Amino acid sequence: MRLYRANFSTNAERVALALAHKGIEVDSTYIDYADRSEVERVSGQGLVPVLVDGDTVVTGSVRIMAWIDDLVPAPPLFPPDDARYAEMMIFIEWFDRVWKVAPTRIAAEIEAEHPDHMVVIALGREMRTMLEGFESLLSGRKFLMGSELSAADCAVFPFVKYAAGREPADNEPFHRVLDEYQELDDDLMRVRSWIKRIDALPRA
Repeated sequence: MRLYRANFSTNAERVALALAHKGIEVDSTYIDYADRSEVERVSGQGLVPVLVDGDTVVTGSVRIMAWIDDLVPAPPLFPPDDARYAEMMIFIEWFDRVWKVAPTRIAAEIEAEHPDHMVVIALGREMRTMLEGFESLLSGRKFLMGSELSAADCAVFPFVKYAAGREPADNEPFHRVLDEYQELDDDLMRVRSWIKRIDALPRA
């Protein structure tokens, strides 16, 4: 089994957490963002992560997590109950389609010829509100959906972890936004503990 990934890729880290949770070992091929030819050759597109297992090629971090959950059912990443599974998928879809909007727009605004700083400030406030939502979600829970790590944690952590800081070598503009516009203060202690808890977990 081979995982195509890139340094500091948030979506690849989702899969790395999920694989380690399952105890699945993989060989890794790291691509350079300036040369995506290898991953394009394998998968027909240029985005990572891509998981290759024999003749099976799986693209997209959420699809890969679902695929390995079917491959190795225990410990689970997704709930077996249909209703709970739907809840988790809706949550992950919300994160990808709604939560990511604010930092993506901030990054675009900052790089614009004439940035609108009021827009940036308003979007930064949205990001703060989202952190407060995660703080509430973690009330009485170790993880976002309950007492055990799940696909929801794997999906969210690689992005929200920047609230606790950024590696000096990680200069990706979007990651700088995640670092600079998320701040952990004394009102977000559950989020801080959750970040530390997951950061201590292994990666594939």
